[in-house]
Amino acid sequence: MAGVRHVCLVVCVALASAACTSSQMSLTEYVQHLNAIEARASAEAETIVPDDSTNDISPEGLQAILERAGDIRREVQIAADDLKPPRQVAELHELIFEWHRDFTNIEADLAARVGVTPDTEDGWTQLSDSPEMAAYRDAIAEGKIICDDYQDQLDATEARGAFEDVPWIPSDMSEVVEAVLGCAWFPDEPQNVYRWPPPAATG
Repeated sequence: MAGVRHVCLVVCVALASAACTSSQMSLTEYVQHLNAIEARASAEAETIVPDDSTNDISPEGLQAILERAGDIRREVQIAADDLKPPRQVAELHELIFEWHRDFTNIEADLAARVGVTPDTEDGWTQLSDSPEMAAYRDAIAEGKIICDDYQDQLDATEARGAFEDVPWIPSDMSEVVEAVLGCAWFPDEPQNVYRWPPPAATG
């Protein structure tokens, strides 16, 4: 059995979407859709995350979590691909959902790898050191960089006053980044996600 670290991460990263639309949305509409769908997706995510993320979990249990997370992500991606974001966030939207699409595929590969992992010390160690897990951790690290870098852009934009002529202040943009990427859920050390044996606690 393996102690799971950052279990919520597998379902909280990038859980956002918007209703399909044939015309370009306004900034306000875009934010409203993202906030509403993010709340719904987060509620769905909570139903597949163990009550206590420090509990032991079997490979079968971890595979079920990853597969359910993938189902939610694919629904998100379908809606996102039909969305026409306003020009102010078009670049952000493309950047985030391109990462999200790649991450969904990487997560599916990891779920398949978990499915053939024996519930033994050697099994968990081999999973932790596998190419699928390395790709998964790297993708999480990339998402964290995207989130942090875009926040820096928002801060620079605010300093220039670039949004003074629109009814959407920079703090709202930050909320969109949080909603789409789930920035608060990125771990400080992505390379330790599902690490086995778990890194020794420091304190």
